Amino acid sequence: MTASAHRPANSPVNTADLYDERGDDLASVSLQFLSLGGRSHFSGPVRTIRCFQDNGLVKSTLATPGNGAVLVVDGGGSLGTALMGDMIAKSAVANGWAGVVINGAIRDREAIAGLELGVKALGSNPRKSAKASAGEVDVDVLIDGVRFRPGVTVWCDPDGILVER
Repeated sequence: MTASAHRPANSPVNTADLYDERGDDLASVSLQFLSLGGRSHFSGPVRTIRCFQDNGLVKSTLATPGNGAVLVVDGGGSLGTALMGDMIAKSAVANGWAGVVINGAIRDREAIAGLELGVKALGSNPRKSAKASAGEVDVDVLIDGVRFRPGVTVWCDPDGILVER
C-alpha cells in the first residue's frame, strides 16, 4: 500500500512523501516561496488569477465560495505592491478557501500568520496595490516553469509546492 492509503482523511499531506509516491506525475516548484499563513499544510483544486500589482480580482475571487480550493495568483513575481492583506485573507477564510499561493507579495504578515489559511508568497510589502481588477481569472498560469491549470490539485507545505501535471 502507498503512504496515502494509510493517511486518515483530512490529515496533512507532506509534499516529500507525496513526491516519493507519485514522482513525475507531479511538478515541483523550485522557486523558494515563504510559508506565511496559519495553516502550514494545505491542498485543493486550483483556481487561478494572472495580474500585476492589482489585487482587485484577488479580492473579488476570495469573496466567493472557495469550497476548499487554492487560489494561485501569478503576480509576475513583483514585490512592488502587496496582492493580499489581512482583510482579504479573512474573507478567504470566511468563504472556505484552503489557501492562496501568490507569485508576489502580501502585507499584514503577522495577522495572516494567525489565520486558519494556507499562504505561500515571495515576501511582503506594506504598499497597497491598484484596485482596477486588471487581469485574468481561471486561465493557465506558468510560475517557475510549472503550469497551474484550473481544476488540477495543488499541495503545499513548508517543503514546497507540488501540482498535478
